Amino acid sequence: MADVTVNTLKQEILRRLISDKGREVKEATSQDIYYVLASIANEEIKQQWFETRKNYREGKYKEVYYLSMEFLIGRMLESNLLNCGMLNTAKGALQELGFDPEDIFAEEHDAALGNGGLGRLAACFLDSLASLNFPGHGYGIRYRYGLFEQRIIHGNQVELPDYWLKNPYPWETRNEEEAVVIQFHGDVHMFKKNDGTLEFEYQNTDKVMAVPYDIPIVGYENDTVNTLRLWSAEVIHQNNGDGLLEENKEYYHGLDHQHSIEQISGFLYPDDSSYEGKELRLKQQYFLVSSSIQNILKHFKRNHHLPLSRLAEKVVIQINDTHPSLAIPELMRILMDDEGFSWDNAWEVTTKVIAYTNHTTLSEALETWTEEMIKNLLPRIYMIIDEINERFCKGIWFEHKELRDFIPELAIIAYGRVHMARLAIVGSFSVNGVARIHTEILKKKEMKNFYSLYPDKFNNKTNGITHRRWLLQANPKLAGLITDIIGPQWVKRPKQLISLLKYSNDNALLEKFDQVKHENKKILANYIHQHLGITVDEQSIFDVQIKRLHEYKRQLLNIFHVIYLYNELKDNPNQNITPRTFIFGAKAAPSYHLAKEVIKLINTVASIVNYDPDVRDRLKVIFLENYNVSLAEKIIPAADISEQISTASKEASGTGNMKMMMNGALTLGTMDGANIEIHDLVGDQNMFIFGLTADEVLHYYQHGGYHARDLYNTDDRIKRVLDQLNQGEFGVHNIEFKDIYYNILYHNDPYFVLKDFEPYLEAHELIERAYRNRNTWLNMSVTNIAYSGKFSSDQTVQEYATEIWKIKKV
Repeated sequence: MADVTVNTLKQEILRRLISDKGREVKEATSQDIYYVLASIANEEIKQQWFETRKNYREGKYKEVYYLSMEFLIGRMLESNLLNCGMLNTAKGALQELGFDPEDIFAEEHDAALGNGGLGRLAACFLDSLASLNFPGHGYGIRYRYGLFEQRIIHGNQVELPDYWLKNPYPWETRNEEEAVVIQFHGDVHMFKKNDGTLEFEYQNTDKVMAVPYDIPIVGYENDTVNTLRLWSAEVIHQNNGDGLLEENKEYYHGLDHQHSIEQISGFLYPDDSSYEGKELRLKQQYFLVSSSIQNILKHFKRNHHLPLSRLAEKVVIQINDTHPSLAIPELMRILMDDEGFSWDNAWEVTTKVIAYTNHTTLSEALETWTEEMIKNLLPRIYMIIDEINERFCKGIWFEHKELRDFIPELAIIAYGRVHMARLAIVGSFSVNGVARIHTEILKKKEMKNFYSLYPDKFNNKTNGITHRRWLLQANPKLAGLITDIIGPQWVKRPKQLISLLKYSNDNALLEKFDQVKHENKKILANYIHQHLGITVDEQSIFDVQIKRLHEYKRQLLNIFHVIYLYNELKDNPNQNITPRTFIFGAKAAPSYHLAKEVIKLINTVASIVNYDPDVRDRLKVIFLENYNVSLAEKIIPAADISEQISTASKEASGTGNMKMMMNGALTLGTMDGANIEIHDLVGDQNMFIFGLTADEVLHYYQHGGYHARDLYNTDDRIKRVLDQLNQGEFGVHNIEFKDIYYNILYHNDPYFVLKDFEPYLEAHELIERAYRNRNTWLNMSVTNIAYSGKFSSDQTVQEYATEIWKIKKV
């Protein structure tokens, strides 16, 4: 499609408007144009999709299957046009027809099938797999509702259903002939056959049909189209012709039962504060892995005609965090119960096929389930997990006597709970962290004993981002300038961005970079004014923190600093400071009370600061609601400062740091996650590092923390900020933000907000000083862009492919 001209495409749009919509262009809506343009792109994509599948099938290539509960793919039209090589042509045709391309792209609802970095990473990986010609596909759930649509009402987060499928989704194809059956509950009966082997029979199970919807993942200008397969949970109500899906009258007990089945693919991360909510999450996880593994094995048999004992030669399954850990016992179940494998043979196959990525050291994110729940919902799976655990613990007892005392800390089932991360480690051939420091913490602290058992399993694969989406698509002005300077080769070989270094002192070119940044800031400023009615200074420092709201990410530290600056301006209204615009975007989990309190605090501070005449536009606080991929694409190109201020040791990697670095923002951060690797490249002189190190934080945790009240009593700045929260200056006296106040002072500041407050302020002083010297600032900005190619997900995926998956480019 790259050779299609603007005029040819324009004529095709006009023709299809009449044939598909029955309208001439003067009657067409933006939505009409969106669907017509999507259908034109789809026509080319589907041909390439067919050819790619045929190529994989005939070449009998080894393929990777990426299992994830989240795929935060965002809008697809602009991305697909870009990767097909016709984005500029499409923009030209739309403009000649009298339409703003941004209005057309905005007609697509974000597919918000993720919560944050985990889901966006999965989407970036799929893009890189296709763009590098690797045979690799994603498996997830087709949630009818996205995470949730966030509205800010009187400063509070309010969650609304995110019905992203309200209108037809042009990129998906329903493939009911590939549907499979998932079984929950019921009874398991064990029989001994004449040859002494065991046979298992399931009775009285609740059966659910998993129907796949396929979305094409288009590689960048290479005719490769891989697949993201999303499963929808549906009632079994008809025979599909081959006896697989038998009509079952048990499913016709009324709408309540149908609703309970459809809830499995209803929405991402249901509230797990009740037993029913927890069970629904567990159902979702098993639904994903069972449907995916059944499908993978079916494709293996159909395409390779090899015995399943050789599965690892052609298949590798990467589980993205602990959510899909049930893939291990499910693969064991199918191999033993359906395929007649012995335990040892099934275990050998399973542990050669499945690899595990760990994304966190946070204990609350390392999932556990009660034995009772798994036994009740998945009785056969529980039996297999129990057997895995028994054999694993016996192995430690007899073969690793030095670890006998640690068996309760290693056991998959311990004290009535099933530990999913432990299951993932024991049942996989590879365990990787997602940044160097994260992997070292796993090896030396969080999973130290597992590392002593399996030192060869552990490895690091630092996360990455697709530069095509986050630079080429999201920031076309900057991408065009880079291409003008160093040529277009960087698009396919992002490490060539390093060539920018030789121009980082060219004042004429730095002026062009400055102009691009200013244009992007102007676009964002217009968006802010349009949506919030607030005018921000385009020359001010755009200080950005956009990520999910969690205590360890420390949006609280950021807003405490804003309150401090406000106090300084109130005390001395005439002081000369560089204007600042603090921009926040974040969603808090619906049941995460303290995180929602922080959102309320940010909006309360904004409502006071933004309208105080003493501030005189030198300080603005902006909270942009409903943060998602499309909003990130607007904010990131305009950012001057990238706030990456997590409590050291808590952020596994981060990818927002990479996206903003790639767009020329300077990182303000702790030595945590991938910040450390950014620092290794650009050095102290090109970013702003502050605060406790991971070792210092871990030392405090081991020795009971520090005394937050001591800082409250000795630092007047801290005392004033906290007293303002408690005494009602920012909210209702002793009511509104009491939980934040008490968490800091009475729960001893678990994320070291006060401990890092002074060095954070000092780092901001350095930022202000640097920003006033424009050439120095721009040199730092260009240097960050130059080194950012290392963090392309192409690099990360290449490392996975070479070192873990052992797959080859097609």
